[in-house]
Amino acid sequence: MPATLEVVCTDDSCEMDMFEMHYTYDMPDGVGVEDFQCPYCGGTDCLDAVEL
Repeated sequence: MPATLEVVCTDDSCEMDMFEMHYTYDMPDGVGVEDFQCPYCGGTDCLDAVEL
C-alpha cells in the first residue's frame, strides 16, 4: 500500500479544507508537507500535516 499524507490548508481565505496525497513511487527520505503547495490557493507556508 502506498504511503499517504493528509494535509490541511490553514489559510482563512482558501476554500480548500483538506486533501490527501498518495505516493505511488518512492519519495526521498525527509520529504514532507513543506515540500508541497496548496492545489487551490498555491500557498506553501499554510499547509499542515494531519496527525492521526
